[in-house]
Amino acid sequence: MNISTRRRHRPPKSRLCNIKNGPVLPQKLRFSNIKRLKQNSAQRIHCKENKNIARYTGPLWKKSRRLGFSLLETGKELKKRPYAPGEHGRDQRKKMTEYALQLREKQRIRFMYGLGERQLRRIFDEAKKQKGVAGTNALILLESRLDNLVYRMNFGPTRRAARQLVNHGHVLVDGSPVDIPSYRVKPGQTIEMRDRSKRLAVVTDALKTSPATLNHITVDEPARKGVYERYPERNELNHELNEQLVVEFYSR
Repeated sequence: MNISTRRRHRPPKSRLCNIKNGPVLPQKLRFSNIKRLKQNSAQRIHCKENKNIARYTGPLWKKSRRLGFSLLETGKELKKRPYAPGEHGRDQRKKMTEYALQLREKQRIRFMYGLGERQLRRIFDEAKKQKGVAGTNALILLESRLDNLVYRMNFGPTRRAARQLVNHGHVLVDGSPVDIPSYRVKPGQTIEMRDRSKRLAVVTDALKTSPATLNHITVDEPARKGVYERYPERNELNHELNEQLVVEFYSR
C-alpha cells in the first residue's frame, strides 16, 4: 500500500474535547473559572504591591542581628548573640560590595523608625530639596515624627508602642488629639498624654525603665508632658548611622 494514500489515524471526536485548545468546558463552568482566575490574579497583584510598600512588623531582635545594628538603640539585641540569625550565622564572613553597604544602611534606618519603603524614599527626596546636608536633614525629619518623639519622651518602651499610643488617640499635640504617627511636630509644640491615659501601665513602666531624654526635648514626667524645644543636631543622634550611604543609594 502506498504511503501517500494511507489514511492517518484520527482520534475520535468528542463534544467535550478540543484538540487545539484543550478540553471544552460547559459555558457556566468556563465563566466561573475565568472569574475566579481574575480574582486570584488581582489578589496576587494586591499582595505584591502591599509587600513592596508595607512597613515591617516582624521580630526586631532577629532583624537587628541580621543588620548588625541595635534597632531599639539599647544594644540588648546584640549583647547575647552578636551574629546573624540562622544555622550559619556565625560563619558568614562575606565581603560586602558598595551597593550592599548602602542597602544595609538604608534598611537600618527604615526598620529603626518603622517606615515603609515609599515613606523613606519620600523623606530623603524632601531632604535633598532643603538647604544643608541631605542626610542630616533626613534624620531631622525622621526625628520630628510624632511617634518618634513620643518614644524619645519615654512615654512608650519602643517606637512600635509609641506608634500604637498615637493610633489609639492617647496623645495630644498643643491640647488637640492627633492620631497620625507620621505627624511632623514643629519646635515649640507640646506633646502630652490625655488625662484618661496618663495612668496607663505601659506609660508608667516606660518612664521607669527608659533612658534619659535628649537635650532638644524637655519632659515633665509627673504631668506626662514634653516639649520639642528645637531640631536636634547631628552629634545628638545615633553615631552608628551613616546616612550619607542612603543618600548615595537613592541617587543611583
